[in-house]
Amino acid sequence: MTPNTSHILNQGGTLRDHRFMRDVRLFIVPTVVAIVLQGALYATLLRQAGRSDWLVPVAVIAGATILSALMLTAFRRHQYPLTSSALLTAAMYCVAVTVLSALRIRVSYFGLTLAAPIAIGCLAYANMRFHKAISDNVALLEFPGAQALAVSLGVPIAKESDEIDQLLIDPGEPTEPGQLNRYYMRGVEIVPWMLFLETRQGRVDVASFDISHIRLSPTQLLYTRAKRLLDILAVLVTLPITVPLSLLVAGFILLRHGRPVLFIQKRFGYGGQHFSMMKFRTMHEGSEGHSAGVGDKRVFAGGRFLRRLRLDELPQLYNVLIGEMSLIGPRPVSDFVATQCEATEPKYGLRYLVQPGITGWAQVNSGYATTTEEEMRKLSFDLYYIKHQSFDLDLQIIFRTLLTLVLGKGAR
Repeated sequence: MTPNTSHILNQGGTLRDHRFMRDVRLFIVPTVVAIVLQGALYATLLRQAGRSDWLVPVAVIAGATILSALMLTAFRRHQYPLTSSALLTAAMYCVAVTVLSALRIRVSYFGLTLAAPIAIGCLAYANMRFHKAISDNVALLEFPGAQALAVSLGVPIAKESDEIDQLLIDPGEPTEPGQLNRYYMRGVEIVPWMLFLETRQGRVDVASFDISHIRLSPTQLLYTRAKRLLDILAVLVTLPITVPLSLLVAGFILLRHGRPVLFIQKRFGYGGQHFSMMKFRTMHEGSEGHSAGVGDKRVFAGGRFLRRLRLDELPQLYNVLIGEMSLIGPRPVSDFVATQCEATEPKYGLRYLVQPGITGWAQVNSGYATTTEEEMRKLSFDLYYIKHQSFDLDLQIIFRTLLTLVLGKGAR
């Protein structure tokens, strides 16, 4: 017997079939691409091995990919789209392999291992698009002064007939009784406009920020515990690449510009403790000081190239290995910079709540800072990172750092 939902509809609720179909459309192309690529790869591997029993395994993993895409549409309010899509897709892949094994169907585990990352990558991309579409389909609830705020935020004023995914509100403004209930029953997420702005800009308002705003979820706490292990593994795995590169850079500096090869400076680390941060020297001897700006004459020939590709920071992998730094976090600053910034803004010391990093959210958004004003802007990004630290955010930072190295945008 179908339950009677008329009382819900009369209060403003709606049937969500149309919303589901709209969400599914965002997954169609990446899902089809994933199925085609997986099938082609798996079939090619089996044919090269002289086997023709590839059709059933390909059909099963195609079904698992489709089911993963459909299930991801239910994760509308998940904060970690990359992690959730990767875990769900991997889990469905395991289910598919279990089904094939239970049916005693011959499979190539090597082929499945190579095909799985294709599904994970395609659906992660689709899930990112899905969440971006949700965050773009927003409106601001009407209240005194909402018109000016709507213009500032770049969003429309909400009408109850609008099909939106997020309704922005001002928690300090009263609302009509039952109004928010009707939006919620339609599947609309209720979000304070300040949080929306913070998420869209990727930075916090330093003036209103307080340490009490940092309330890490169990998932975040788990990740912060695992991050140290991931740092060590990343350093060890990349040693075959980083060690030869380091030797080449050291040899270039030594032969072309002499000693010292390394530049070592005391920097503030976790908890405000000092540590010796190492870099390859890229400036003429005796010209240390504030950060180098564009066209800085203190940088010697070839040094700008090393800084452009971040090769000068390779020695910091040792700082990471011994636990003084992390791969990702706020950039460590010198005593001079820290003293100036803390005199301007006492909250600057909140940066020391996490390990400093070789690259970070502020780096990929605003680059190096040469003035106190630029450091304050970087602080807004650093505090956002501390508040929202997660595996998803770190993946974004890694990706954008690689884009910076290739395109020269972001961190300088």
